Amino acid sequence: MASLIFFVMIGISLDLGIRKTVQDRLFRQDQRTATNWMASMRPGDVPRPTAMSKVDLLQLVDSRNRVVLASPAAAGRPALTSPLPPPEDRLEYRTVCEPDGTCLMLTAMRSLPYQANLIWGGEPHAVYSGRAEPAILATRRLELFTAVGVLLATALLAWGRWCQMGRALRPVEEIRATMSEITASDLSLRVPQPPGHDVFAELARTANQTLDRLESAVGQLRLFASVASHELKTPLTGLRAALEEALLYRDEVDAHKTIEVALETTDRCKEIIDDLLALTRVRAADPVQPEPVDLGLLVEQETGQTRGVPVHAKTVKGLTVLGHRIQLVRVLTNLLANAQRHAHSAVWVTAERDGDQAVVAVQDDGDGIPPEDRERIFEPFVRLRDAQRRDPKGTGLGLAISRSVLEAHDGTLQVEDSSHGARFVVRLPLADGLTPDNPRGDGPRNQARPD
Repeated sequence: MASLIFFVMIGISLDLGIRKTVQDRLFRQDQRTATNWMASMRPGDVPRPTAMSKVDLLQLVDSRNRVVLASPAAAGRPALTSPLPPPEDRLEYRTVCEPDGTCLMLTAMRSLPYQANLIWGGEPHAVYSGRAEPAILATRRLELFTAVGVLLATALLAWGRWCQMGRALRPVEEIRATMSEITASDLSLRVPQPPGHDVFAELARTANQTLDRLESAVGQLRLFASVASHELKTPLTGLRAALEEALLYRDEVDAHKTIEVALETTDRCKEIIDDLLALTRVRAADPVQPEPVDLGLLVEQETGQTRGVPVHAKTVKGLTVLGHRIQLVRVLTNLLANAQRHAHSAVWVTAERDGDQAVVAVQDDGDGIPPEDRERIFEPFVRLRDAQRRDPKGTGLGLAISRSVLEAHDGTLQVEDSSHGARFVVRLPLADGLTPDNPRGDGPRNQARPD
């Protein structure tokens, strides 16, 4: 619509401009013809007019507007126009329409006073010079051509924009078509990515990154569901077998012993389900608002509550991080319990600052973890042979939950090299300026406690 209005305005301006240009050119020709004829007149010798170009209507009229001389085309006709131009404006351009509808373009030129005195004894005369109005001005042909041009220009512009829009949106259509083919059973497809860095290329790149994350998440979910169902199926199968045996051989099987085994199996299933729920809550991003937690003080408190293998702690206070205290406590208890389970004689825990991070290291003096298994142990339900031997009732979810908790806190949990035993290292970003007593970081309490 805007393009049509624009071209209409252009067409109107063009039409008016052409009309004005044609009229000016024709009037100048009429004026030149009238001037030449007027200049050729002498006292007692007024030549007959000679038509020039298409200026075929020429008349010499007196003060009463009576025709004195005329060209062949204007002979026998009354004065082409009236009245004579006034003395103060001796040259006028006129368009005169006759009763039959024909219009004439005329130049009316009044004689100079000295010329009237020399030739006609002071009586003013005038020369009329002109021609029939050309078809381009007399008809609506110009407007018709202009309208056709406006419509064609608008149509061409609309077609060009449509083609341009089609080319521009073609990547979006390709992305839509590819996305429609992607299903939950097949997430390997990727949308075509146009070259460059325009909005469509960024859209395709973002879509592919999202599909990568979705495929990874679905793969992990499928693996997790498969392993979880297997871990639950094993104790439930054993429980069913024990109950069926007690039911079939009532006189030979100790019912009390069967009930004890059933309770132990139920407890193990409950532990697995509780750990699965905890892992799910962590990965689902707990909406609870994080709070400042003094990690050094937290390590002191948790290591002071351990039993069994001695735990030696060396911490620095004032290591404030933003997080969920209960979840961080669970991470520490998991790591401490794991270290005590594999230690020969002692466990060492340190909490210190490393640049803008708080670093907590838990190390035991056990047999350590082979390098090829240091990442595998963080997968759900993965338990090495030594762990199965030392803790047969474990669920294999503790380390997976701990890493998920720390990733939700923008932290990391890794197994690093050590001279002896296993060394688990936790890294969390520090929240300098915040303390548990001053969670908003304002006022004089905004200073960290000294090391």
